[in-house]
Amino acid sequence: MKLQRLRVEQFRQFRHGLELDSLQPGINLIHGPNESGKSTLVRAIRAAFFERYRSKSAGDLAPWGDSSAAPTVELTFKHGGKHWQLDKRFLKRHRCDLRVDDETFSGEEAEEKLAELLGYQFPKKGASKEEHWGIPGLLWVEQGTGQNIENAVLHAGGHLKSALNNLVGEVASSGGDEIIQAVEQQRKELLTSTGRPRGDYLELANNREALQQQVLELKSRVEQYKTQVDRLGTLADEHEQANRDRPWEEARREMQLAEKKYRDVEALQEQQARGLESQKQIQQNLSLLQQNQIHWRNQNDQLELRHQSYLKAKHQLEQEELASPELVAQVERARNQYQLANQTVQQAHLRDKRERLQKDCARLEADLTQLKQRQDKAKDIQNSLDAARNQKKKNLINRNALQALKKNQRELDDANIRIQTVATRVTWNLQPGATLNLNGQSVEGQGEKLLLEQGVLTIPDIGDLGIQPGGDDLASLRRQLERLRNSVSQQLTELGVDSVEAAEGKLARLQDAEAQIQRFDDLLKSLAPLGVDQLVSGRTEVESELLARTTELKALPEAGDTEGDPKPLSQAEAELKQAEGQLTDAEARQRNQERLLQKARYVSETTQQEWQRMQGELNSPERQSQIEGIARDIAVAEKQNAELEASLKDREALIREARPELLKQDIERYRATAEHQENAQQKRALELSEIRARLEAWGAEGLEEKQNELAADLEHVTRRYLELDRRAKALEMLLNLLIEKRQALTRRLQAPLQKHLDHYLTLLFPEASLEVDENLMPGKFSRGSELGQMAELSFGAREQMGLISRLAYADLLKEAGRPTLIILDDTLVHSDSSRLDGMKRILFNAATRHQILLFTCHPEKWRDLGVEPRDLEALKIHGETG
Repeated sequence: MKLQRLRVEQFRQFRHGLELDSLQPGINLIHGPNESGKSTLVRAIRAAFFERYRSKSAGDLAPWGDSSAAPTVELTFKHGGKHWQLDKRFLKRHRCDLRVDDETFSGEEAEEKLAELLGYQFPKKGASKEEHWGIPGLLWVEQGTGQNIENAVLHAGGHLKSALNNLVGEVASSGGDEIIQAVEQQRKELLTSTGRPRGDYLELANNREALQQQVLELKSRVEQYKTQVDRLGTLADEHEQANRDRPWEEARREMQLAEKKYRDVEALQEQQARGLESQKQIQQNLSLLQQNQIHWRNQNDQLELRHQSYLKAKHQLEQEELASPELVAQVERARNQYQLANQTVQQAHLRDKRERLQKDCARLEADLTQLKQRQDKAKDIQNSLDAARNQKKKNLINRNALQALKKNQRELDDANIRIQTVATRVTWNLQPGATLNLNGQSVEGQGEKLLLEQGVLTIPDIGDLGIQPGGDDLASLRRQLERLRNSVSQQLTELGVDSVEAAEGKLARLQDAEAQIQRFDDLLKSLAPLGVDQLVSGRTEVESELLARTTELKALPEAGDTEGDPKPLSQAEAELKQAEGQLTDAEARQRNQERLLQKARYVSETTQQEWQRMQGELNSPERQSQIEGIARDIAVAEKQNAELEASLKDREALIREARPELLKQDIERYRATAEHQENAQQKRALELSEIRARLEAWGAEGLEEKQNELAADLEHVTRRYLELDRRAKALEMLLNLLIEKRQALTRRLQAPLQKHLDHYLTLLFPEASLEVDENLMPGKFSRGSELGQMAELSFGAREQMGLISRLAYADLLKEAGRPTLIILDDTLVHSDSSRLDGMKRILFNAATRHQILLFTCHPEKWRDLGVEPRDLEALKIHGETG
């Protein structure tokens, strides 16, 4: 069984629906934080299979506070090469639909088919419980129940044994049951079926355990009393010593001294920060002065460069002025060529328009002829359609009334047959000339008559004979016959016919008329989809368009004479485009030349002005004065920077020597020390008070006297308990010996399951074994010198053994051809890292044979499982936005 898709809607916290699709055949890891809906999805799968869709105890499935909700679960899975789809809705508009390929089941039939497939049962009433869950209850592990496997195996035992019997066949039990039963009966007086004490044995065991516990508690309290006395002396000395030394005050003095040193260092750091800021400003000013000095020195070189730029620009202007006249001539030639090509295109357009109008006229004339033909044919069909409608109108008949008439006629015929069967039949065979009188009518010769009512037969010269028809239902049959006759007569009158055959004939004519109406209507729609009036208007439009095209054709001017063959429009347009391109290129070159000329003129004038301006500036007396001032300012700034640099180095050395980070740590250390020492002294004072009060209370109870009394009681109970314990163990040993041989035969039945169990167990504990009893229940666990029951293991180990057992059961079921699906809700949370790695290996191995849905709130623990995790929170966001 491979689950492919799960969708829930209005189901607990999933009010707006959530879909979990594209589920893989192996492990599917679904993660999300607490309360994200993992257990809700597991509950949805359980509800889809376990809960009756009509169940009134499914109220917990609805979202909280929503009484109108209809919790819905949709499941799609594959099994046995078939596609299964289950749709189930609870509470409001409840339903259950199951589709298996092309076969469909609904309601309880669908539910029973699923129960038969997976191996579970439904309760007779109320909610589904653990004892009904069968195989799914074993393989679907709810949160926090992985260590509890006994009940699940017990409820699935019948299905497991059935699977084993299919593999190895039935195995009969051995003889000797009478002896075993006798030993079991004696054993039952002392032990339960699971080996726990019962009766006097249990009572003695409980008393012994209670006395032992009380003795241990008293012994512990006596020891605690002595310990508390010792602790009281030690604690009082420590408290007195601390009150004398008061170490927290010394710690606070050290803290204040460290704070003063730290404030001094902070003052030096502030001075250092201001000095660094001043140094930065001086260095920035010095850099600007040096850049200005370099700028003045480079201006002589720039003067010569600007003179060369002026001479180059002047030469370029002269070259551009020489190129302008030739470009003007090229533009004029290209414009003349373009005008000739444009005239040729106009002539070609005129020829094309004439040819197009001639073709349009020919097409419109053909369309007009076709429309005339369709209009004539549509008129004939319209006449036939009107005739068929008249026939339908004449033969209208109520089909329901006709069916009712035929039903009453059949009942009337049946009533006639029944009344002929129960009526009194009078027959006669008289001598020639002899007559009788029946109900006032003369009868003679041979004949018969059915009497429905009382009659009188008169015999001449003899007297009258009264005839009373028999049968209790004759009167009711007569009334029914009369009612049916009246009903049939009334229905014939309402339908306007005189017989059922005539009504059926009228209906046949009506059906024939309807068929003709449909056929003629289809023909008419094929000729005139928009109606006959549309054909008339279409014909008028075509006639108008034909007249317009003819008039436009006659109005066209005659084509002018051309030398040689006229050029096609495409060739003329191509030549026009080429001429236009040549004209555009020539004009572009002319405009570009004009721009170059203007640019050259502007550049020549600008470079000449810049060269003359710079030449005047370089020769001015102000420039010499500025150069000398910049040199003086540079010398002053360099001196200030050197002095400030020396001051910063001296202050930095003082700050490093003071170690401000260590001073800050000292302040924190001394503050914490003072607080901890004061808190410790307060705790010592509180503990002294509590110990003194506790010792006073215990001293008043007489603990040692109580301990001696309980020890004597314990010794007496222990002697009696050991007697019964030896007997119980002897009976247990004898019973084990008796059933050992019988178990040898059942090992054949256990072997397939034990094989799968050993396969998984060796992956986690290479030298361990876990045995199953004759009821296929995992029990005795051994590893090296360790030996005990599975129930005696630690919580985490029992959880691991429970999962291993479930996987072994799944392998057994799959080998027997039964469907398997494993669901794990936050399992293995009590496993350490080493055991968890081993269990991951086991799960990965099992996933090659089974589909596993693993829900967890700790995805980081399963990163190395080899599968892509599915984030439930992301699925919820997608479902809401979708």
